[in-house]
Amino acid sequence: MSPSGYYAWAVRPASARDVENQRILTRIKEIHEDSGGVIGAPRMHEDLSIEGERLSLNRVARLMAVNGVQGWPRKKGRGRKRQAARPEGLKNHLARDFTAAEPETKWVTDITEVTTTEGKLFLCVVLDLYSKLIVGWSMHHRQDRYMVIRAVEMAVWQRTSSQPVILHSDRGAQFTSGDYQRALKFNNLISSMSAVGHCSDNAACEGFFGILKRERVNYRRYRTRDEARSDIFDYIERFHNPRMRRRLAKQDQQFSAILNRP
Repeated sequence: MSPSGYYAWAVRPASARDVENQRILTRIKEIHEDSGGVIGAPRMHEDLSIEGERLSLNRVARLMAVNGVQGWPRKKGRGRKRQAARPEGLKNHLARDFTAAEPETKWVTDITEVTTTEGKLFLCVVLDLYSKLIVGWSMHHRQDRYMVIRAVEMAVWQRTSSQPVILHSDRGAQFTSGDYQRALKFNNLISSMSAVGHCSDNAACEGFFGILKRERVNYRRYRTRDEARSDIFDYIERFHNPRMRRRLAKQDQQFSAILNRP
């Protein structure tokens, strides 16, 4: 390169493309930091699209790679769970149909465990299949029926309608217990349960747990159960639910735009 060419390049103002890339990169770093440093290019592209940015996945991936912004890789699973005995008189009302046309029509629930130095902490959530919001959750050092009932009661407390809701779970002892089934009937909830040994029958809830652990739990070392509770609360209420609300608002805007077309 000639000296004149170098000095001309050094004083040349940034192009419109460079300015736009810098603006997008600033927002990418903000979202990445807010997620705890776990979001990769696909989910970053999804979040930016929800915010109204019009750009390709390749552009997002390139900006992240060039500037050293990367998510955490997915860990491999441990294989299939062992089968349990099948209780009588309980049906699978979802039949692996995890779509919902309206909120508060289909919920799914399940339990997962989180390891701490103090011992295990169990988390039960209730997820609305329409909005993907966690509408109810509960944590305890024992995975008993009272923990899952508290999660259901939280979801019922936030419910805006008294119409029946299908609540799908696996066939764990907590969900087949008499107290749990009576709580569902009292709150006008229809019990739905997976087939024996078919974890994919509750894939929506399992999927949320996978994302929670991949984006937060697997990269933390919790000293106490209270520390784990605080961090999981932060993920659900400060990160996951607000993100799902933004996605839902974006979908509503797009649907309204289609309806209002001349």
